[in-house]
Amino acid sequence: MPNLVNEMIVRGMSEGMTVAEGMVVVTFGGLDVVETESIRGQVAEAGASMRLVRNRLARLALAEKGIDLGDETLKGNVAIAWGDSEAAIGAAKVFASKDVKKTKKVAFKAGLLDGEVLDASAAASLADVPDRDTLHAQLLGVISGPARGLASVIHAVPSATARVLQARADSNPDSETPASEE
Repeated sequence: MPNLVNEMIVRGMSEGMTVAEGMVVVTFGGLDVVETESIRGQVAEAGASMRLVRNRLARLALAEKGIDLGDETLKGNVAIAWGDSEAAIGAAKVFASKDVKKTKKVAFKAGLLDGEVLDASAAASLADVPDRDTLHAQLLGVISGPARGLASVIHAVPSATARVLQARADSNPDSETPASEE
């Protein structure tokens, strides 16, 4: 019976990981049930799947996908969160949040993004990557910046001329009316 259960766990993880573009591996020991469920809920809201599984089973599931994170990565209590690249970044943001850091019980061990294995510091830096909407806004700002600058420069010439003419008219209030009005 245990072999069948283990096979089902490995099959379920490897099937989920085959479509995953990103993955975050963290230590996950010493948390109580409330903290664990809170983190699981936040990771699920980020769109990632998360499993606490025996290291031997995690190695088998990762080996089926052709991923080798090293022997030191999968030691102790380990949780793996995976999903598309945006979900993996969201999971990293959850693990790096102030509430989770406050417990001092969760630490990054490794990661995977678009087929590239990341060490602990690189996996932690995934939390600093802005989300898709922020990236779109930044890209739009970069693209529209030169056009906005050009429009300002083109608009500046006639408005500067109008200001000079108005200043000239304001400086000579007693002058005669222009010849065209006479």
